[in-house]
Amino acid sequence: MTIEDRGDAKLITHALAQDTLSQIRDVETEQVSFRKGLVKLGRICGYEIIDGAMETEYVEIETPLTATTGERVKGLDDVVIINVLRAATPFVEGLLKAFPRAKQGVISAGRDEEAGMDEAGEFPITIDYVKLPEITEDDTVIVADPMLATGSTMCAVLDRITDEQPDPEHLFVLSAVSAPDGLLRVGEQFPEADLLTVSIDDHLDDDGFIVPGLGDAGDRAFRTT
Repeated sequence: MTIEDRGDAKLITHALAQDTLSQIRDVETEQVSFRKGLVKLGRICGYEIIDGAMETEYVEIETPLTATTGERVKGLDDVVIINVLRAATPFVEGLLKAFPRAKQGVISAGRDEEAGMDEAGEFPITIDYVKLPEITEDDTVIVADPMLATGSTMCAVLDRITDEQPDPEHLFVLSAVSAPDGLLRVGEQFPEADLLTVSIDDHLDDDGFIVPGLGDAGDRAFRTT
């Protein structure tokens, strides 16, 4: 099993996920390779979610030669992927390779960098746009954002997702890199969510950025710096 329980979160330890993350962390990795790396990482994480959390069932199938028993993944039609704009867009592109029939939602949310962190280590969050599909009790919901830093943005996003919606069968918060502070905050406020990440990094700096991190994922993916 390449998903390990690390207390506040579950860590995706798949060798290819770790290799890809190391590539996109590198400051020398330019935009196209960075975007492709996020897509690849999303696909690997999607496969890990299927392997680690989704059930299978045996089915009778007919090959060109004979009847036999096969195995199918249950619930692939009951997946909802929430894209936290904008950094998660290539990450979600990869997830959709694992879940091509998933329903999709988008939430545009960002922290007020000028206001800075308050004494509790949180940022004010602005949500500009929300478009969510219907969520049912049978759904597996994956909320994707490559960076989980203070957890302020993710908590605001989860507030919107869970407001007046039934509890899904599974709720995953998926990130590439996470800070311990953010994992703790999200875990305390949303204990029903499974926190999945490819790396639990060392700490947040005084500006609320993950160290060692990978820089601003949105800026690096879309060349806005």
